[in-house]
Amino acid sequence: MKHRTKILGSLFAGVFTAAAALLGAGPAQAADPNTCFIRTATNNYVTAVGGGGRTTDVMHTNATVASTWERFTLVNTGDNSHYGLRTAFGYYVTAVASGGLSSGTYPDVLHTDATVLRDWEKFTFVSDGAGRFGIRAFDGHLLGAVGGGGRTYAAFDSNRTTLGTTEKFLFTCNV
Repeated sequence: MKHRTKILGSLFAGVFTAAAALLGAGPAQAADPNTCFIRTATNNYVTAVGGGGRTTDVMHTNATVASTWERFTLVNTGDNSHYGLRTAFGYYVTAVASGGLSSGTYPDVLHTDATVLRDWEKFTFVSDGAGRFGIRAFDGHLLGAVGGGGRTYAAFDSNRTTLGTTEKFLFTCNV
């Protein structure tokens, strides 16, 4: 009986260690200068629900603490002006139809299930000169956090044309 308890204890310790590492609560990882947390105008964090891989209930803007699902890596597409936003689990953020959609008619204007960088996964960043950035989809439209953030449904529009308050994001990188 003692031997079986020891084996089960070791097994559970291994499972908990693996789960903690998967969820980002394991040993400290080296910081990556291209990995960032993104905050909205309301200072909520942008979340790729489930770490990515989704086409519905994809992105939220209500997190108050940054963790694994709020981690995005900026991936240069090779032209030094367009970047992919890779989620914590290796998927790319997609602006559906390359942008130009309203969450009022299409609640999930962003997807996180792409595994390859194509045009719909390419973004540029527009500085406001004060430390915040607009995220421009490949078609030229800006992403906007609906209501400035704090949402779990229809959280983004991809049809914005001017860099207003709800289209500005704060990037904290090297995380």
